Amino acid sequence: MKISIDNALGLHPQALALRSDRTSLLARNIAQADTPGYKSRDIDFQSVLADQMKGQHLQTTLSGTNHAHIMRTTDGQGGYDVQYRVPLMPSLDGNTVDVQTEQSKFAENNMRFLASLRFVDGRFGSLVTAIKGE
Repeated sequence: MKISIDNALGLHPQALALRSDRTSLLARNIAQADTPGYKSRDIDFQSVLADQMKGQHLQTTLSGTNHAHIMRTTDGQGGYDVQYRVPLMPSLDGNTVDVQTEQSKFAENNMRFLASLRFVDGRFGSLVTAIKGE
């Protein structure tokens, strides 16, 4: 009987990679909390993961008339759209980072990352048990 690792793990490897990228993005937001003019950014995890599962990576390329124009709306790491968070209360210096919101999103993302990691670990443990015939 042939064992398919992809079928055994499901969407969890893609979810782990995406959660890792999101962790970096949220940590960057927290680190820039006191930087004037910094705009808080995040990704829509559900839609990006759904697109990745369909095999469609969001890489929006815009056409421009000048080489100095911004040509991509992607983060560069995973090739997905990065969105700016709408601030609850923007500061006078133009910074849109709300530290409590970012910490909450960071903690939630970390919890979901660990849940996916435990699932993958359990799957590998089950596969090893099946291979050993125990």
